[in-house]
Amino acid sequence: MKRRLTKNPLYQLGILLLALEIITLSINFFYSPINIAAGGSTGIAILLHASFKIPPAFSVLIINALMVILAAVFLDRQVVQKIALGSFLLPLLLYLTPSFKIVADPLLAVIAGGAIFAVGIAMLYRISASSGGTTVAPLILKKYFHINTAISLLAIDFVVTFFNIFVSGLNAFFMAVFSLVITSLVMRYIEAGLDHKYQIQIMSQTKTAELQEMLLAADQSLTVYDVHGGYSANQKELLLLVVDNQSYGPLLSAIHDIDPDAFIITSHVVKVHGGRLGI
Repeated sequence: MKRRLTKNPLYQLGILLLALEIITLSINFFYSPINIAAGGSTGIAILLHASFKIPPAFSVLIINALMVILAAVFLDRQVVQKIALGSFLLPLLLYLTPSFKIVADPLLAVIAGGAIFAVGIAMLYRISASSGGTTVAPLILKKYFHINTAISLLAIDFVVTFFNIFVSGLNAFFMAVFSLVITSLVMRYIEAGLDHKYQIQIMSQTKTAELQEMLLAADQSLTVYDVHGGYSANQKELLLLVVDNQSYGPLLSAIHDIDPDAFIITSHVVKVHGGRLGI
C-alpha cells in the first residue's frame, strides 16, 4: 500500500511552517498594527505590546513556553509532542516577519485578519498540529474537570478579547469579537469545503419506476432503499441521490413533471468522499 502524502513527515513540516507563517501574517499585518487582540496567546501579546511595548514575539515565546511546561506536567507525552514544535516556531516567525499596517480601515483589517488567521488554523487542524498557547489550558480542563474544550477555549478567548476595552477602547473590543466570528465562519467553510451538495430523498406512490429511469438517464448516482410506511405499513421504494447546486433546480422540475405529488426531502451535504462526486 502506498503511503499517503499527508503522512509524510516532510510534507507535514512544510504545511506546519506555511500555516504558522499565515497566522503570523494575520497578526503582523492586520491585528498588531491596530492593537486588536482577538484571543489566544497572540492576542495577549498584542495587549502587552500596546500597554508596555513588549515585543509580541517575546510575549508569545514566554506564554507558549509556560504552556508547554504545563502540558508536560498535566497532559500526555503525545500532546506535548504535538504542540511543542508549533509553540516555538510561531514566536520565531513573528520575530522574523516584518510588522506593518497594510490596510488603513480597521474594520477591513479585522475582516481580512480573521479570514487569513482561519486559513492558518484550519491547515494546522488538517495535520493534527497546534500553535500551542491558550489551546493547552482547555485540554487540561477537559482531562481533569471534563469541561468541553470548545467552551473553555471560547471563554479564554473572550477574556482576552474583553481586555481590549481597557487597552484600546470599546470599539476595539467589538471589532475583536467580530473578528472571532469571521474566523469561526471561514474555518467552518474551509473544513467542510466550499462546494456543498444536496442529498435528495424521493418517494412516489405510483411513479417510482419512471423517476428511477429518468435519474439513471440523467447519469445520476442513485441508491434505492426498500422501506415501508410507518402508518400504512405498505412496502415502498425510496430513491436517494446526491447532486451539486447547479443540478438541483432542474432536477426538481424534472421530478415534478413526472410526479407532481412526489414526496421529496432535501438536506445539505457539506462533503462527499468517494463516488462520482467525491474528492
